[in-house]
Amino acid sequence: DVLEYRGLTKLKSTYVDALPTQVEDRTGRVHTDYMQTVAATGRLSSNNPNLQNIPIRTERGRQVRKAFIPRDKDHVLLAADYSQIELRIIAALSDEDTMIEAFKNGEDIHASTASKVFNVPLGEVTREQRANAKTVNFGIIYGVSAFGLSNQTDLSRTEAKELIDTYYKTYPKLRKYMADQVDFAREHGYVQTVLGRRRYLKDINGSNAVVRGAAERNAINAPIQGSAADIIKIAMIDIHRKLEEGNFKTKMLLQVHDELVFDVHKPELEKVSTLIKKSMESAYALKVPLDVEIGVGSNWLEAH
Repeated sequence: DVLEYRGLTKLKSTYVDALPTQVEDRTGRVHTDYMQTVAATGRLSSNNPNLQNIPIRTERGRQVRKAFIPRDKDHVLLAADYSQIELRIIAALSDEDTMIEAFKNGEDIHASTASKVFNVPLGEVTREQRANAKTVNFGIIYGVSAFGLSNQTDLSRTEAKELIDTYYKTYPKLRKYMADQVDFAREHGYVQTVLGRRRYLKDINGSNAVVRGAAERNAINAPIQGSAADIIKIAMIDIHRKLEEGNFKTKMLLQVHDELVFDVHKPELEKVSTLIKKSMESAYALKVPLDVEIGVGSNWLEAH
């Protein structure tokens, strides 16, 4: 009851009560401020209000997302989302052949990982196996431990450790890449994204094991998350230019990490969808294809 109460008060104070007070008189809209230099990884951050933090996980939270609508009946919202971009980047950067092949073949990467890790045919992967593989896939980027994995799944700590060990055996180049990143950071004091943007890690050789451990995780994570941020910014610049050159009425509204949201003029929908997908998927050439999923709707929840 306490947790539910806290969840409700958070929704009410942060969104239901606050958002209407942040509507700009002149435009009748809510406008966020984007910060280029707050997140260490190079991601944009958003505040006044933070529109990168609109809830989606709970039913009540989704109602808040539903409140975001296009400008009028002649427009729809379009959400274009990079599918598993961070996993694609780590597969490409580590040159992990099995993962690269799975992405090239358009396989479900979590099912593919489960199939290899649990040693079962792709068609026989259970939902639970896929869910566990998915948790490891995303957790590996953030240096997930057996303890952390057992907390996030139904696995015991021993089972979690075995799963992580098997994962690294399945993807040996991934482990080497991660170790190389940490070694590079120790030697040079920084790591960098695919575009050469650096993140300096002053604690990478520190004497405090906890602080040093966090810096090591950042050494692995920053190039991946930072490269994803670089790629979507390239796409945004390209899309903005094309929308202006083509005199489109469609406008880019929001960037929410791996997702772009547009206010699309209905007659332009087909043309603009193709333009957005093409620009996002060709923003940067990696060893794996970038894949963009597009959703359209009369509100943000429907489009997402």
